[in-house]
Amino acid sequence: MNLTGAEILTEVLIEQGVDTIFGYPGGAVLNIYDTLYDYQDRITHILTAHEQGASHAADGYARVTGKTGVVLATSGPGATNLVTGIATAYMDSIPMVAITGNVSTSLLGRDSFQEIYITGITMPITKHNFLVRDVKELADTIREAFRIANTGRKGPVLIDIPKDITAAKCEFIRKECINVQKHTEIDLDKIEKAAEIINAAQRPVVYFGGGVSLGEASEELKAFLNKAGIPAVHTMMGAGVLCHDDMHNLGLIGMHGKSSTNNVIGDADVVVAIGARFSDRVALNPKYFAQKATIIQIDIDQSEINKNVYVDYSIVGDVKQVLNGILPYIEENQHLEWMKKIHVWQDRDYQPTDSDSTLKPHQIIRILCETTEKDTVYVTDVGQHQMWAAQYLEHVAPRSFLTSGGLGTMGFGYGAAIGAKLAVGNSRRVIHITGDGSFHMNLNEACTAKSYELPIITIIMNNSVLGMVRQWQTAFYKKKYSHTDPQRQTDFIKVAEGFGVKGYRTTNPKEFTEALKEALTQKGPVWIECLMEKDEKVLPMIPAGGTIDDMIMD
Repeated sequence: MNLTGAEILTEVLIEQGVDTIFGYPGGAVLNIYDTLYDYQDRITHILTAHEQGASHAADGYARVTGKTGVVLATSGPGATNLVTGIATAYMDSIPMVAITGNVSTSLLGRDSFQEIYITGITMPITKHNFLVRDVKELADTIREAFRIANTGRKGPVLIDIPKDITAAKCEFIRKECINVQKHTEIDLDKIEKAAEIINAAQRPVVYFGGGVSLGEASEELKAFLNKAGIPAVHTMMGAGVLCHDDMHNLGLIGMHGKSSTNNVIGDADVVVAIGARFSDRVALNPKYFAQKATIIQIDIDQSEINKNVYVDYSIVGDVKQVLNGILPYIEENQHLEWMKKIHVWQDRDYQPTDSDSTLKPHQIIRILCETTEKDTVYVTDVGQHQMWAAQYLEHVAPRSFLTSGGLGTMGFGYGAAIGAKLAVGNSRRVIHITGDGSFHMNLNEACTAKSYELPIITIIMNNSVLGMVRQWQTAFYKKKYSHTDPQRQTDFIKVAEGFGVKGYRTTNPKEFTEALKEALTQKGPVWIECLMEKDEKVLPMIPAGGTIDDMIMD
């Protein structure tokens, strides 16, 4: 059949299993939006307040479902507004296809109105990008974009489509969407050698990250840990892969991880790194990371091997495939003496103090966990609240803790929560945890949540300062609070009312509990402001470049 480029785009999106896209219209994508009007019974388009919000929504949709998120924007500023969202997805290996319009091919390179070289801008933050110059190449380009985004190490791909290509016609032939996920050929000798090292270990530990969740390998990891009797620590991106009360789950590692988990890495004789990249928030001083250990690294991306920490042994491949392959060679064990030593460290872990009169971050998180369903999806922005959430949330399943780990994007949360809620529908609760600093960045997406009557509960931890940066100024800059106490006068309750959103203000645990219970009965979006002391800190903390010996506990 003979179709326009805009119709071909829409048909291929459907062919790829896309039923929801996020975006914002503009001149260069008018033909696409005109076609979306005709396809609205087959593809749902979610209009956000800003293109950055749309990109984070597509990201959140992808994180919670495992499917490829799709975002659509016009040329020029519409395209550049996607950049932060694309970079966020790139750093956390999230599958996304970003579609941008551009000026007609005859106007490219002429500094035309709203022209931008978006493929050049996004080259470092995409797995690949395309500029389509021939409508005959459009369908296969889109198919290739989806294949690249969701195979191997996942990530974002951008397709830039000039306006005249969306209007041009050519013959279109539908094709069945084929799952072409490629698995790396695993060397059996390497599998057996790794198993030998693990079986001989006296003090082994597994250090895992977001790659286990992205690789859908949670059950395989559990089987491996159960058989080997090995304790495990996780990065922030690995939260939820193991249930918080799993006997093998020691908890968060790194800058704001427990002292016990960091001690385990420091004293282990074998560290098995699975789907983790030894980031500078975990291996703060690579020279001293797991000094006593033989390190085995399992990762799908060859470029991650020896990038941040030199390892003794590596297996490059799909994590699910590798774990399934190694399990038959693993001997059953319990490592009881090693676990006794770990329990001694755990008894010395930092314990925050409760309060009845003021709101403490750990109490806010505890009340959330006690009051809401166990399968709730939690979405955070970036800052102190993000770390408190990572430390204290009782994670029970993969893809239930959505946060910007690699890029650390303030303003990520509301858009991502919208995408997540649209993905899970009425089957699961979505709660957005933010700080007053992060929330000021993209609270405009409240109009999106309200327009679609999405029952997202936003918890605003308001300490009236830019808390994480201020904490660093307290610890390392002689309390010179340069521009971290902005003296903002924002009344979040009035702002919420202006958006048509229900708002609550709370100052102590009793008020917060009552507000939360009422919020859970609301049909649309709700904000709960939690007024907190400005000197609340994320503890423990290891300074950048430090070791466990430098840990700050107060």
